[in-house]
Amino acid sequence: MTALGRARYSPQMSDRTEAQPADPDRIRRIGGISEIADPYDVLICDVWGVLHDGTVAYRGAGEALRAWRAAGKRVILLSNAPRPGASVAEQLLRYGYQAGPEGHYDQILTSGDATRAAIAGGSYGQKLLHLGPERDAPLIEGLPVSLGSLDDCEFVLCSGLYDDERETVTDYEDRLQAMAGRGLTMLCANPDITVMRGSKTIYCAGALAARYRELGGEVVYFGKPHPPVYAQCRALARTLMSAPGDKQTPTPRLLVIGDGLHTDITGAQRAAIDSVLVLGGIHADALGFADGVDMAAVDPVALRQVCARAGAIPDAIIGRFVW
Repeated sequence: MTALGRARYSPQMSDRTEAQPADPDRIRRIGGISEIADPYDVLICDVWGVLHDGTVAYRGAGEALRAWRAAGKRVILLSNAPRPGASVAEQLLRYGYQAGPEGHYDQILTSGDATRAAIAGGSYGQKLLHLGPERDAPLIEGLPVSLGSLDDCEFVLCSGLYDDERETVTDYEDRLQAMAGRGLTMLCANPDITVMRGSKTIYCAGALAARYRELGGEVVYFGKPHPPVYAQCRALARTLMSAPGDKQTPTPRLLVIGDGLHTDITGAQRAAIDSVLVLGGIHADALGFADGVDMAAVDPVALRQVCARAGAIPDAIIGRFVW
């Protein structure tokens, strides 16, 4: 049994083994991650919605990361950002988060990195149609591909909406139907459906991918909640915990923290990893949560309903990621 109360991952279990979900009425409510940190070696930490909201860093998150690492533990940032990890690291610097021995985290894994690797393999073709904003250009920078049109592309790379401040999925209906008519495969570089940018809901690539599937289109997803990225996390955790000077832990004990039930918590549950849901992210409105709300006041009925709709249940909930 784990610290959060039910059977979990053992070395003999497959990375695709899905653990039994917790009873929603027994989810632990915590005020800070320090309350449950002791048994774990590596934190797999979401970025957007946990460390920042797309406009500012969340108060207390940086201190929580430093305190976790000061206890001899490691931090892997796992992001569905449709950009290479190096690009995300640059963005995090603007919010005050640094990598390295004296910084806030050890490594970043992104869905963008996984997408780049798949495109570089060449199995999807060399000419693509890119659905997404110009800021995601690093996703294909330096790869042996060229940009095509809807008429001549061999596959579609979806990293988001062209103008996610103004557009919604319905603006892409004709384009998606035409893609499905051609039988094009879509590579989804960000499975998130929505994120919060400040107080505004922004549609992500996952929303377009979901509609494309409804139209009969084929979608290949990279990132959370899909199993390969958690296998990568396990391998990276073993590497981090076997470095000179560390505890030499052959099977590190992992903990996931994130604000998305459909991505962070579902992925952790499928990979049999304990998880903590941050309430102040994309589910805040549905849960009736706002900063300053006592965790004991979170409506258990609303929590049960939100978890049921997502088909995922965290082991613990926390208002914001703080120590």
